[in-house]
Amino acid sequence: MPPKHLSPDYVAAWTLDQLAKSAFFHRKLHEWKLLDIAVQIEQVQGEDLNWDELNISDRAWNRIIHRGIKPVVVFAHPLVLKTVHGSVGYYRMLAMVSQKSMKRIGINTESYETGRPLPDEEKCTLIGRHLNRIISALVEADERIDAREFDLWRGMAAGSQAQGSWQNDKGALVEALVHKVILQRLQDRRLIPSEVGSYSRIDLGAGRTLVFSDEPDIAVYLNHLPQVAVEVKGGIDPAGVLERIGAALKSLQRVRQENPNAITVLILQDVSMTERAKQDLNISTKTVTYLFNTQAVLDKGAKQEEFFRVLGV
Repeated sequence: MPPKHLSPDYVAAWTLDQLAKSAFFHRKLHEWKLLDIAVQIEQVQGEDLNWDELNISDRAWNRIIHRGIKPVVVFAHPLVLKTVHGSVGYYRMLAMVSQKSMKRIGINTESYETGRPLPDEEKCTLIGRHLNRIISALVEADERIDAREFDLWRGMAAGSQAQGSWQNDKGALVEALVHKVILQRLQDRRLIPSEVGSYSRIDLGAGRTLVFSDEPDIAVYLNHLPQVAVEVKGGIDPAGVLERIGAALKSLQRVRQENPNAITVLILQDVSMTERAKQDLNISTKTVTYLFNTQAVLDKGAKQEEFFRVLGV
């Protein structure tokens, strides 16, 4: 049973968010091939490589060697970066730095982490030297080095990267669910075939067109003039709700500039609403005609039917 001060709906919403996030992180683990790349690197006979001039401090090197840890598991070598596709991500995460911070210093590693080969030895050396400098400092900072700790270093960086991806994709996930509900409605009313493909524009007849796009997320047009505009904000964390609402209001205001009589709809998670957010929405009644809870739109019932009526489907 949830604590008495938490409603069952609140707990259910957060539980669904946790399940979705855990599944997303698990999928990213496999998409990024973190384990596969680690196994490939461990199989490299790095003892025969020349490790000079690669920005590895003597103290860090000696600590690794004296613990019986293979240097290739810890330090980036140009040959490994060149031959083990995706290994750039392994060493970047070991250094616990982000892709964004690498871009800041003019080293964009993103495409190399997804399997694109590095172009030449100069690029391999540049990346290896930079990451080895950071990794050396981390190794020196530890009083005692345990080989298992390197998995934790990479795990921390991978988790941070997955969190950023989750923040970007979460809103798109909820929006896709709303799209699915609308498409099912159109199937049921035989406005589209039952074998649904990928739709961005749907002819509703009588000059009306349903469009899935950005700003607004969903809209119904009559002879190219917006009649209904819908913004879907899927985030559940109250910390970012004001920013999400602000972005939605700007989009709906632009629709109203095109057509002052347009119906505007905002779909939000109830559990994400703070008192300040509610105040902002109360002030913005001229911008938002209808406010719907996300789950009410997704679940069959009176509220879903009201949403369809507003949308005109």
